[in-house]
Amino acid sequence: MRELIERLTGSFRNYFRVEPQGIFQAPGRVNLIGEHTDYNQGFVLPCAIDRRTYMAVRTRSDGRLRVVSANMDGRASEWLASNPPPADRDNPWANYLRGVHAQFLKQGRAVSGMDILTLGDIPQGAGLSSSASFCVVFATAVNHVMGAGMSALQIALLCQAAENEFVGCNCGIMDQLISAAGRERHALLIDCRSLEYQPVALPDDMDAVIINSKVARGLIGSGYNDRRRQCEAAAAALKAGSLRDVGMAELLADETVMDPVCFRRARHVITENARTKAAALALAGGDYAALGGLMAASHISMRDDFAITTPEIDFLVSTVGCVLQNRGGVRMTGGGFGGCVVALAPKQLSGRIIDAVNAHYPSETGLKAEIYLCNAGEGAGRLL
Repeated sequence: MRELIERLTGSFRNYFRVEPQGIFQAPGRVNLIGEHTDYNQGFVLPCAIDRRTYMAVRTRSDGRLRVVSANMDGRASEWLASNPPPADRDNPWANYLRGVHAQFLKQGRAVSGMDILTLGDIPQGAGLSSSASFCVVFATAVNHVMGAGMSALQIALLCQAAENEFVGCNCGIMDQLISAAGRERHALLIDCRSLEYQPVALPDDMDAVIINSKVARGLIGSGYNDRRRQCEAAAAALKAGSLRDVGMAELLADETVMDPVCFRRARHVITENARTKAAALALAGGDYAALGGLMAASHISMRDDFAITTPEIDFLVSTVGCVLQNRGGVRMTGGGFGGCVVALAPKQLSGRIIDAVNAHYPSETGLKAEIYLCNAGEGAGRLL
C-alpha cells in the first residue's frame, strides 16, 4: 500500500503541481457465495479484499472537476461541477465518476471543483469489482470534502444508482456495499432486500485464493443484463415481486407458466439463496466440508442453470477441487462470462493449488492465470 500511495502522491504533484489535500481508498471484493442474487433481493456473502482503488484530491476554485487516471496512461476527463455531466465518449472509464457526480446533484448535494488523480491495483475485467471500487472511492472523497455526512450504506446506494442510470449496468447493491462497509478479517452476510448485514469471521488458518482466468469480461457488453431481465420475467410469471419471495415448491408447481430458460434462471437464484445462508453458518462453525459442498453446488448451478461460466473457469474449479477435496471450497466468483475463481483453502494447501494451476492451466487453455492470496480488509475511507 505504501508504494502505491507514494506513486499516487508523486503523480498528483507531477500533473497538478500542488500537493493533494486528501487521499482516499475503496477496496475491491470477492464474493464467496451468492451470485446474481443481489438484484433479486436475496443473500450474498462477499468480503472486501486488500486490493484497492486510491484517489488523491484537492479542491479548486474554478468549479471544474479534472480527473486523471494513472491506470489509463494519464488519460484525463474534465467537466463542470455545477451541472449534470454528459457522458465522456472518449474516456468511458470516467463515466463511472460522472455518474456518481450526477447522483450527488440529483440528491441536491453540491460538489466543488476538484483535481483528482486515481490509481489502483484491482485487476480490471476480472470480476473483483474494480468499477464499484472506483465509484465508491470517488463518492467517499466527495463525501469528506463536502462534509456531506453520508453513511456507508448511503454511499453504496448512490454508487449503485450511478452504475444503473448513467453507466448502464443493472447491477445489484452487493459490490458497492461491501466496498463501502467491509470489515477486516470478515465476510458480510448481506440481505439485499433489507440491506442489513452481519459480519462472519474468516478463519486465521484459511487463505482466500483468487485465480484470475485472464478471460476478460465486461458486464455491460456481456449477458449480465440479459440474466437480470430473465429473472424479472420469471418473477412476473410467478406473480411475485421478486424471486426472493418464491420457494422451490412454488417454482416447480408453476414450471409450465414460464419459458424454460427463465425457469432455470429462477432455480439458480432460489437455490443460491438457500446455499448462501447455509454457507455463512458453515463458515462461522468451521465446517469446511459443508462449506466446500455448498460452493461446489453453487458453481454447478451457475454453470448449468445460469449459464455464466466458461470452459476455462470450469477447468480451474475442477483443478483446484482436486487439491482441496473436502478441506475447503472453490467456485466461480463475480458476474460470470470469465473473470475469477475463488477458493477458501487451508494455508498449507495454497502452494499446492498454485502449483496445480500453473502446471495444467496454460497447456489446457493457452492462457496463464494470475493468482492472488488476499486478506479481508476494511471498507472505504480516508487514509491521509
